[in-house]
Amino acid sequence: MTHFLTITAARAALLATTALLLTCVTPAQATAAREPAGDWLLVTVMRDGAPADTKRTALLSCSPPRGHARAAQACAELDAANGRIAEIPLRNTFCTLIHAPVTAHARGQWRGHPVDYTQTFPNPCVMTARTGAVFALDAQA
Repeated sequence: MTHFLTITAARAALLATTALLLTCVTPAQATAAREPAGDWLLVTVMRDGAPADTKRTALLSCSPPRGHARAAQACAELDAANGRIAEIPLRNTFCTLIHAPVTAHARGQWRGHPVDYTQTFPNPCVMTARTGAVFALDAQA
């Protein structure tokens, strides 16, 4: 009888331990499933003063380039700047002096390092001149 109780207690302990381990591991797996592997950025562009539901967002993935209207070009520019958006070379372009502020935000990882970038520009032209294709969420050049 004692042997039977010991085996039953051991099984119950093993079951409880397994359930506890699965409970602890599941949130980590769920978080990992939401974020893509490799180099990726969640990029968002929003005009200042515009309703929140008008912001444009894309998940730029660079392994291989996808999820963005100009993914290949954006990934190449990020690669040349080591993932630092602020270091993308300034484009030689002329922008009007129209004041139409736009805020660009990027969050993700590049070569295993976290990326968190937010900048407000005077207008979309200046944003594109300073950030290249990273925030070009439409197909236009």
